[in-house]
Amino acid sequence: MTIEAEATRADDTGGSADPRGSASPDRPRLLLPLLLVGGWLLGTAWRIWLARHASMPFAHTDEDSYLNTARALVGGPGGFSSENETLRRIGYPLLIAPAFLLDRDFLDTYLAVRVINAAWNATVLPLAYLLGRRLLGLRPGPALAAAAGAATLPAVAFHATVAMTDAVLAPLLLAWLLAVHRLVERPGPASAALCGALAGATHLVHSRGVVIVAGSALLVLALVVRRRLGPAGLLAAVLPVLAAALGNEVGVRLLGETVRLLGEPAGGNVVRAVTSVRGLSQVLASVGTQLWYLVVVTFGLAGLAGVEAVVRLCRRIGGAAGWTFGVALLSTVGVAVGAEVVLADVPDRVPDAIYARYVQMFAPFWLLVGTGVLFGTAYRPLLRRAAVAVLLLAVGGVLIRLRLDRAEAEGTPLRWGGFSAPDLVALTDGWRQMRPLVGSAIGIAGCLLLVLVLAIRHRAVGTRLLAVVLIALVVANVATMQVLAQRLIRPLAVAGTPMPSVPELGIRPPERVAASTGVPYQLRFNLSHQVTWTEVPWFGDRPPADAQVVFARWAPGEPDDWDGARHGFVRLGGDPERKWAGWRRR
Repeated sequence: MTIEAEATRADDTGGSADPRGSASPDRPRLLLPLLLVGGWLLGTAWRIWLARHASMPFAHTDEDSYLNTARALVGGPGGFSSENETLRRIGYPLLIAPAFLLDRDFLDTYLAVRVINAAWNATVLPLAYLLGRRLLGLRPGPALAAAAGAATLPAVAFHATVAMTDAVLAPLLLAWLLAVHRLVERPGPASAALCGALAGATHLVHSRGVVIVAGSALLVLALVVRRRLGPAGLLAAVLPVLAAALGNEVGVRLLGETVRLLGEPAGGNVVRAVTSVRGLSQVLASVGTQLWYLVVVTFGLAGLAGVEAVVRLCRRIGGAAGWTFGVALLSTVGVAVGAEVVLADVPDRVPDAIYARYVQMFAPFWLLVGTGVLFGTAYRPLLRRAAVAVLLLAVGGVLIRLRLDRAEAEGTPLRWGGFSAPDLVALTDGWRQMRPLVGSAIGIAGCLLLVLVLAIRHRAVGTRLLAVVLIALVVANVATMQVLAQRLIRPLAVAGTPMPSVPELGIRPPERVAASTGVPYQLRFNLSHQVTWTEVPWFGDRPPADAQVVFARWAPGEPDDWDGARHGFVRLGGDPERKWAGWRRR
């Protein structure tokens, strides 16, 4: 359905036409549920398989922070967290805390955490299908194909391989946007409570939830002003958010000093970031780069979707879909801006060429909307939207290239690493440097291919070809994740896994253990994780008086080689090539 057609069928109060077709009456009713359940199980297994090389954490220090907090929540030893008081959240540690109740060695516990991650992360498939059907009006076949494309996006699946909040944020966001659509379509206390509960859950998981809460608040206020939602609905929307915020504070207070915060308290860089010319230009450049990233990694679909959302806002095309697009667009930009402003407050921070982690959770939604635009927009309006998306990609790529070159010329190159945007690294072969022109070319090629497919006027043939394109998208996503598993996950996991392990050294409870800061931090953190019965404090040269076992630097022939004999220790073993050894007091 074209935008113009939908506009004529939408009423002033936000109702919208329902373009959904019904499934063929002879289609077995259980087929789709079985496909969705089977797809979820297959997606869960795929995610667990992708992380098969990572028997230990490799995304330090975020993983360590969440794992230490989860262990402390179930009464285990404490540790450190890289969070600060302002950004501290306990939602994700609560989710993975049951893995620590099994009282197994850390390798088993970490496997259980990854299984929890995979199961939650794979729910993107059924949630994306529901969005395709209810929000975009897609028929079951295209909705399922689009959902498969969204669920296999590396921007989503990559985070299932690590113990980080991002593993659950993408499905939470899709569920919240489903609730937003429901609230606009049928305002009432029940739908308002669901929307508020999901916004509150996002707030409980990560500070990005503040933007989601703000989006919910603006929507609820708009519905109240338009008299579509009464006082009961307003209260139902607010109470879950307050409960989530209160629950987070209670959890933090119960933890007390069990988990030490290493994050720096808020400073004055936030104000400078939005008031100085240099700071504001950095924020705008970062936001633009993050939005450009979303278009590239969805092969242009997010570009079509973004243009569609802006067109609806500018033309004031309402309907439940229009409202949902508007809330999603404001939330995406809000998270991108908020991420850069918050990161600007990190002391001595080196600016990033791109830090896409915070907006990655929006990628599946915009891919879905882009698919809906392909199926539901007339060819000429679609061509105009594609032209705008191509122009933005081209200009964006050039501006990002100029920004990188200027920073290099000034002697302050922008940081670029595997965790900044892993999927972009794999797609552009940018393992050593960011390649924005290649990224733009990929996005432009995607847009042109989609438009070319839809240039075929015969609807049946065009739909079949589009289904083939969506299947090709799934294949591209799976291939990209395989590249990431081999070239990023596996090397990092191998480099950070201590050999021999702590049990192999004969270290057992209830021995008191400490670790020297001379041990490379990846190995120090992972050695400490394997000591499940006590917290492992850090020391410089002289170990704590009550330490019975220590991990220290083993660098034969180097000045900083730690000699445990002079402190009354005997070496148990270790790895001199990777600069660590275990010592036991005589």
